[in-house]
Amino acid sequence: MTRRCKSSDCTKELNTAAKCTDVIEKRGYCSIACLADHTKAKRITAQEKKERKAMREAKEKLKNRGEYAKEAQTAFNAWIRERDSGIPCISCDKPDNGTHQVHASHYRSRGACPELAYEPLNVHASCAQCNTMKSGNILDYRINLIKKIGADKLEWLEGPHEPKKYTIDDLKQIKADYKAKLKELKADSI
Repeated sequence: MTRRCKSSDCTKELNTAAKCTDVIEKRGYCSIACLADHTKAKRITAQEKKERKAMREAKEKLKNRGEYAKEAQTAFNAWIRERDSGIPCISCDKPDNGTHQVHASHYRSRGACPELAYEPLNVHASCAQCNTMKSGNILDYRINLIKKIGADKLEWLEGPHEPKKYTIDDLKQIKADYKAKLKELKADSI
């Protein structure tokens, strides 16, 4: 049985390690030049990886609170869409059959009630038309929300809430939590 030289540019075949007498050949290279080329390529790859990591860290330092909030909202919305996949639109009962875009629609908007932006009881799957063109189709949303979560929870949603100013650390945690929950939901659905 033979094996190929580890150098990406080389196509020479080598004997198995047990049959090799040459140290370089035992390591999987046909010559010192191939070993040097492979080592250089690995070093360049490692340097590029280090540079990409430094770039990511630099970009992370430049982010503002709004960008973290957007990332947290994206992770939360993805989880809502997965949680409610297969369930009809909360407002118009249009079936989730893959023929239309599904949004994560807030009953109480993020602008009016930012403290409920990441509250699962406040956000449900909706068709794009209801959420975007009809501003949530809020009357039908409310009727179906009572059926889905009950009058007590709806009353709590519509009641007063303590104002919340999310810190960057809060937003990072929300993003991480909902990414993990999404991964868990997807694993459960397989």
